[in-house]
Amino acid sequence: MPLVPLISVVLGAGFMLLLVFFAFAGPNAEKAQSRRLTSLKERHSGAASEAAMAAQMRRITGKRDSNMDSAMMRLLPRPALLKKRLAMTGKSWTVGQYGMVTVGAMALVGGLLALRGAPILVSLLISVVIGAGLPHFWVGRTIKKRIAKFNAKFPDAIELLVRGLRSGLPISETMAVVGAEVPGPVGEEFRAVSDKMKIGRTMDAALQDTADRLGTPEFQFFVISIAIQRETGGNLAETLANLATVLRGRSQMKLKIKAMASESKASAYIVGSLPFIVFGLIMWISPGYMGNFFVDQRLIVAGAGGMIWMGLGAFIMAKMINFEI
Repeated sequence: MPLVPLISVVLGAGFMLLLVFFAFAGPNAEKAQSRRLTSLKERHSGAASEAAMAAQMRRITGKRDSNMDSAMMRLLPRPALLKKRLAMTGKSWTVGQYGMVTVGAMALVGGLLALRGAPILVSLLISVVIGAGLPHFWVGRTIKKRIAKFNAKFPDAIELLVRGLRSGLPISETMAVVGAEVPGPVGEEFRAVSDKMKIGRTMDAALQDTADRLGTPEFQFFVISIAIQRETGGNLAETLANLATVLRGRSQMKLKIKAMASESKASAYIVGSLPFIVFGLIMWISPGYMGNFFVDQRLIVAGAGGMIWMGLGAFIMAKMINFEI
């Protein structure tokens, strides 16, 4: 099998998709919002003292990495970001476990394709894509589900805070009440904040740690509202009540947009997956018939061109139905 034409087609397709991405990506509203929130947070926090307290907390509560974790952090790209993503899932997953799953998925997919008689280069490419992409997709899906559960219950938690403040309780005690009374991720995060304050962490630092780990604008709004109120004064209960109302309206708007775009998403999923499903079924039933796609240079070029155009269409449709709130 000629390797040079196939490698050239794969590299050309990747380069074309990269150009299309930069051409259609445009400014990212989420990144701009994150930059604004970060600048506002830094304006209302003491950087030196917070950094020293963070280092002390890491020495007290930090867990030692196992040998497998250390090895995988040297091998996997961007280990700090990966560790943060695993912490965002709310699970006890480690970098070592993530790396073992990735390696195992690569070996399994590559072995199955080799047993089916697929070319070595194609088996290697598919195993790398699936082995690296499947754990990343699963972690992202877990994070998304947990954030969705958090955002659904977060306005209720804020209203419980408001009732506690109006009854005369200090905010530290009301946070402990929220951690004990509200189920799910909201209760877990507020219990973590309360536990950090019990061992000497300031409330602002504990809340900011949680905001950095969650990465949601909703909780960042909550943290900044408390920080500004502590500096400028005012009725914290009224401020948090208004924030709960805004967050509920924001959630309702997201659900409305999701319902309006659901038909377009379903059509895109069905149309985009049909060629791959049909190709896989025919390849499974008759490998010799579809094997020409990996041998004949004309079919390789045609298949690569089709994948590029399908990717371009899916990218444009995703941009058309993606709305920032």
